[in-house]
Amino acid sequence: MTGEEIKSTLVEYNLQSWSKQKGLNPIPVEKGEGIYFWDYDGNRYSDMSAQLVNMNLGFGNKDIADAIKEQVDKFCFVGPSYGAEPRAKLAKMIIDLMPDNMGKVFFTNAGADANENAIKMARMFTGRNKVFSRYRSYHGSSFGAGNLTGEPRRYALEPGIPGFVKFFDPYVYREKINFASEEEAGEYYVSKLREQVIYEGPDNVAAIVMETVTGSNGVIIPPMNYLPGVRKICDEFGIMMICDEVMAGWGRTGKMFAFENFGVKPDIVTFAKGVTCGYVQLGGVAVSKEIAAYFDDHVLSCGLTYSGHPLACAAGVACVNYYSKANVLENVNKVGAVLKETLEGFKEKYACVGDVRAIGLFSAIELVKDKATKEPFVEYGKDPEGKMGKIIGMLKAKKFMTYSHENMILICPPLIITEEQLKEELIKVDEVLAVVDAEML
Repeated sequence: MTGEEIKSTLVEYNLQSWSKQKGLNPIPVEKGEGIYFWDYDGNRYSDMSAQLVNMNLGFGNKDIADAIKEQVDKFCFVGPSYGAEPRAKLAKMIIDLMPDNMGKVFFTNAGADANENAIKMARMFTGRNKVFSRYRSYHGSSFGAGNLTGEPRRYALEPGIPGFVKFFDPYVYREKINFASEEEAGEYYVSKLREQVIYEGPDNVAAIVMETVTGSNGVIIPPMNYLPGVRKICDEFGIMMICDEVMAGWGRTGKMFAFENFGVKPDIVTFAKGVTCGYVQLGGVAVSKEIAAYFDDHVLSCGLTYSGHPLACAAGVACVNYYSKANVLENVNKVGAVLKETLEGFKEKYACVGDVRAIGLFSAIELVKDKATKEPFVEYGKDPEGKMGKIIGMLKAKKFMTYSHENMILICPPLIITEEQLKEELIKVDEVLAVVDAEML
């Protein structure tokens, strides 16, 4: 098929997620290599969001492709109850990377069903029904994960499932209180959460679920004492602490898992995206030794046809090996420091940049109409002039591909990006922000 044939056929027969279907104009992709991909007209694009913040190792990784091909030649599929070498290897590799309290892995197809099964396990293990999650969160769009989600993408699932309770993120930039320090802010948010848990009845609460670093809703990095404070609440009341590492995990923040930045040990960790970097879909739930032991004598009422799919696990083994082989974490920390410094420069330089947040290669630029009042550039769902779309369109015209959410521009490139490549791409952001300052404020 030609590029135009691919595009027209997709528009006619395929429903695209999170979009009004009229007027869609998908780019037909012919090939990809590293941080770049090309359309059928030979135009090269820079993938500055790692697609959906999942292609951590970029396009065309030969190690992953070869591992998948090798497994294809053996067998493509056996059911979850059979032994498959890549399934066994990957499960052990993941637990070996986790804190010493973790025991076993249950494999899923993606992040949404990882979160679905995590809350099921927490409820079975504790015998409780309530689950806390944050308003500024996205945990998936299936029914359980969608109810876990706090942002407006949950609305289509409402009225929702009883027992889901929302609380607010430690979003210090938008808080009305002028905190004296980051530590004071962390203590405030933890105390408000503890108060809410008490009013919901601690004996009814099975789990507190958090994106360790809030992802698409603004890359909100919590104060250093926040997660330890949540851990203390969980320990006090026998609540399971679930860290959603679907987006923040697998090196994105400069640590293999984001919770390592804060010195905590979760009870349950959900993951997906960077475990296979999109080469084959895979997710999973890692549980503590205590939870794993519970299911020795109690039925684990979770099951998926494709749990631990051999091709996906083969890709996962290759990915995990490549993170180590290529010193990916070292690169994330080195190049991430340049990203953070450059974004801080944009904040000083441009009136439209209210805040920037970066940890590793996980970052967001928050746009405002007024720095003093922090009035958002646009409010979520209230952008009649399509201003954020225009900004993303200006970046796209420069072949800088990413996405926005609310008044935020996400910059989360593949973790293999070089310092030279990053600097080249950030010049494009600089140019677009200058236009926003001059023409759109």
